[in-house]
Amino acid sequence: MTLLSVNLNKIAVLRNSRGGDEPDICRAAQTCIEAGAGGITVHPRPDQRHVRPHDVRALASMLRGRVEFNIEGNPFAAARGDYPGLIELARGVRPTQVTLVPDGDGQITSDHGFDLRQDIERLRPLVAELCELGCRVSLFVDAGCKDFELATAIGVQRIEIYTGPYAEAFANAEPAAELAACVDTARRAQQAGLAVNAGHDLSQANLGTFRAVIPGLAEVSIGHALIGEALYEGLSTTVRNYLQILR
Repeated sequence: MTLLSVNLNKIAVLRNSRGGDEPDICRAAQTCIEAGAGGITVHPRPDQRHVRPHDVRALASMLRGRVEFNIEGNPFAAARGDYPGLIELARGVRPTQVTLVPDGDGQITSDHGFDLRQDIERLRPLVAELCELGCRVSLFVDAGCKDFELATAIGVQRIEIYTGPYAEAFANAEPAAELAACVDTARRAQQAGLAVNAGHDLSQANLGTFRAVIPGLAEVSIGHALIGEALYEGLSTTVRNYLQILR
């Protein structure tokens, strides 16, 4: 079955809006695990607007040996204040997977993937270092991306398809073209030897349609919609709802 990795950034946003330690991000992770989630995702950023380095370390300690831990981020973003940089964080906690994302401080959320032809040489040494640490490496890419052989050649093991445009098209009742682009991207990646993840704006409404047409979908990372839906039905129930869709 496709693994569900729950992104806990929004839990940290709520905590940071008030200060202090509530809601507790580790307790949220524990609730997701008990409900059956196979992974936890966080996306620490240099401006520390949500998940912070101490969260990453606390989660790594409690998750080790239990479920997958996926850290997302921009590998080119410099260290700043308490944020040591993505590679340094990975070196300290050895997550299961590191998903490299080309985002910047000015973005509210990730909104595009890597251009493999343009970025591959800059990525090469960073991917090599992460692989030496024992981390699986995934690259965030747009639907329609090609040249996946370049990623395979530098040691990348997975891609994550950016599903924001699909989710928007689904909401407008016109998902066919974006869905076809995702299907083609997954096929090309798998032919190059890469496993396929997906994430961004996936929800209970649109996940089933997406999952049904992507054979061998390895993982979905879902945060914003899942945490929003959990306000109404509870976190455990919402996680179980997603798992049922993935089955």
